[in-house]
Amino acid sequence: MAQFTIKRLGHQGNGIADDTTGQIFVPFSLPGEVIEGELDGKRILSPKIITPSSDRVRPSCSHFKACGGCALQHGSDDFLARWKVETVKSALAAQGIEAPFHEIITSPAASRRRATLAGTRTKKGAIVGFHGRASNTVIDIPNCTLLHPEIVKGLSVLKALTILGASRKNLISLRITQSDVGLDISVMDAKKTDGALLAHLGQLVERHNLARLSWNGEVIATRVAPVQKFQDIAVIPPSGAFLQATVAGQNALIASVGKAVGKAARIVDLFAGCGTFTLPLAHQSEILAVEAEQSALASLDAAWRKTPGLKTVTTEARDLFRRPLLADELAKFQAAIIDPPRAGAKAQVEVLAQSEIAKIAFVSCNPVTFARDAATLIAAGYLLDWVQVIDQFHWSPHVELVASFHRP
Repeated sequence: MAQFTIKRLGHQGNGIADDTTGQIFVPFSLPGEVIEGELDGKRILSPKIITPSSDRVRPSCSHFKACGGCALQHGSDDFLARWKVETVKSALAAQGIEAPFHEIITSPAASRRRATLAGTRTKKGAIVGFHGRASNTVIDIPNCTLLHPEIVKGLSVLKALTILGASRKNLISLRITQSDVGLDISVMDAKKTDGALLAHLGQLVERHNLARLSWNGEVIATRVAPVQKFQDIAVIPPSGAFLQATVAGQNALIASVGKAVGKAARIVDLFAGCGTFTLPLAHQSEILAVEAEQSALASLDAAWRKTPGLKTVTTEARDLFRRPLLADELAKFQAAIIDPPRAGAKAQVEVLAQSEIAKIAFVSCNPVTFARDAATLIAAGYLLDWVQVIDQFHWSPHVELVASFHRP
């Protein structure tokens, strides 16, 4: 048995200790703790805590040690908040950037309204849940404290769908989203449909009051439209569409973006999705929503047309990685919203940096690529006003943020 002192947490939430041969990675540990365990390469898989941190708490979920859905339930809420803010500050510091930070906003437990779970057939039925920690094993999660209670209640129908759609040799993917009118489920990697299977699926939709069921990318049944609300605006997103993970997190992001763009009369929303930011801000501003997924834009446009009192919203389907909006296209706008995927938006940011747009609301789920893109904007003369860290993925290493930039 070897003993180590945990120095810090890595980007995946594992504790990191220093050894003569390099770094040692230790799950379920916190900075300052002395741990003991057998080395497995560069990892200690089952550490014994010799000296616990004052930030250590009892995990709230009975599945925590086995399930890979959460990585940090052993850390206090205050510790996780500090760590996530420091993660963003460190990424900025690596680019030589400092900024004022607002107090972190954290979504409550049991509020995740969407998740992608795995389903596997067994001799006696099926198991549905997250993958086990560092394994392909599917862990049953009947007592999950992360997911919205309606999703936990829906595990029974997910198991029924797994029995119908999976073989004993392959897993299926179940993307489930909670809506006010029922669960919206998209099943992928499942058996091909035939008449008998379609009949069974239709019966399940009715029996379990599902809002909508999709199978291998095709909508099988819609009992009632699975409406989501972006503040006061009703949207029917495409099956399997990206949504913010929690309603509380979504509302915090919308409020922060609104604060960053201020009262700009014309706004361009880059990577607009189904209109998370476009639609609420259309109460006060004319907006161009740009997004690669035509189905997402169709949902956005339909919601705009059905909502009275909004200012003009136009849409453009465009791959912003291959064809970023150019300077002459940006010239007509006073503010921009940009919400790229984890890889960031290097090409689009380089054009934005050379534009005359007065205000930029930057939304990011990756502190490293955000810091890279922020450095590009700052080098071109933009000032970073503030950063708002938002934690929608409680007990995970993931962190989101909104940053406000302006050109003097």
